[in-house]
Amino acid sequence: MLDFAIFMSWAEFAVRWLHVITAIAWIGSSFYFIALDLGLNREITGPADGEEWQVHGGGFYHIQKYLVAPSAMPEHLTWFKWESYATWLSGFAMLALVYYLGAEFYLIDPNVADLAVWQGVLLSAASLGIGWLIYDLLCKSKLGDYPTAMMLALFVVIVGMAIFYTNVFSGRAALLHLGAFTATIMSGNVFFIIMPNQRVVVADLIAGRTPDPKYGKIAKLRSTHNNYLTLPVIFLMLSNHYPLAFGVEYAWLIASLVFLLGVTIRHYFNTLHARGGHLHWTWAVTVVIFLAIIWVSTWGQPARTADDLSNAQAEFLQHAEFTAVHDVVIGRCSMCHAAEPVWPGLHWAPKAVVLETEADVARHAQQIYLQAAVSHAMPPANLARMEDDERALIAAWYRDVALN
Repeated sequence: MLDFAIFMSWAEFAVRWLHVITAIAWIGSSFYFIALDLGLNREITGPADGEEWQVHGGGFYHIQKYLVAPSAMPEHLTWFKWESYATWLSGFAMLALVYYLGAEFYLIDPNVADLAVWQGVLLSAASLGIGWLIYDLLCKSKLGDYPTAMMLALFVVIVGMAIFYTNVFSGRAALLHLGAFTATIMSGNVFFIIMPNQRVVVADLIAGRTPDPKYGKIAKLRSTHNNYLTLPVIFLMLSNHYPLAFGVEYAWLIASLVFLLGVTIRHYFNTLHARGGHLHWTWAVTVVIFLAIIWVSTWGQPARTADDLSNAQAEFLQHAEFTAVHDVVIGRCSMCHAAEPVWPGLHWAPKAVVLETEADVARHAQQIYLQAAVSHAMPPANLARMEDDERALIAAWYRDVALN
């Protein structure tokens, strides 16, 4: 019989896989069109704003861009929207599967804020929607006419959200949510601004009217924002694998610096694509920012989780075989999964999972079960020599509680 933990683990894997695939499609098309637009040859005559010859896969492509729109509606028109929608939808599904259903383990840290599960989920979902509204209002204000000032204002909002998230959620969830917050802005740009503006232009063409150029100008501004926000979002989505990014005292500052890092990297490539030369100074700035991030990560130590347990977690601790299971985990796992690991060359517990106290073991019951009983992923290469009967003991202990 397939138990719920195994099913959910594979469901998370499937949704994560889908999210990565759709994100590749969205980011790829976004980067391509930004590079194409910046690299167009505009020293031409004719109705087009610019053109470009490209070669790929053994064929030549002749591309033309119209500043507002062509004189008539093309017979075939390809829309780029579902990459964005599918990325956000799959990302939110993964947020729900991992951080909402597993809120007590991933989302909420009593040392940060002692929230009920429903409070954590509500704060999570509400912050994504409110973040979009704040950003959209800023873009539609006078700041929208000054791109640099608008970007600075957006950076201030992002820093504020980073501080908010790190004071509400666990370190892992805080950085992940900042990435989701930013990705919601990016996808909202496509759904609420870029696509509706393009539909207005298409409707004007079909009706034989001359489209207003303001719609294209607004859409391009939002698309540029998306371009500069992409790299930080990728970092934040990967951050939950690296405790030095999320498990330190000033994780909000690391996240904020990452956004500056993304700007310097994208500015180099955007300028290069625009044939503006090689801005090598941007790489020097990038290295300095990255070194600053490393330095900041040493300012605080990974926070220990409180010993408070939920009712479901307490059942694992109260089981008759818990003492034996605890002895196995301490003997086979705690040399690495400790506040101060003793395994040579290991300075921090992998993924910030500490298994030292009875509460630690009860809290991480499902992860221990999946990693050491269902699979043999832990200990790595079985360096701690966990025996088959010990794995069977962990499996029986977990199933006896979780499946009854």
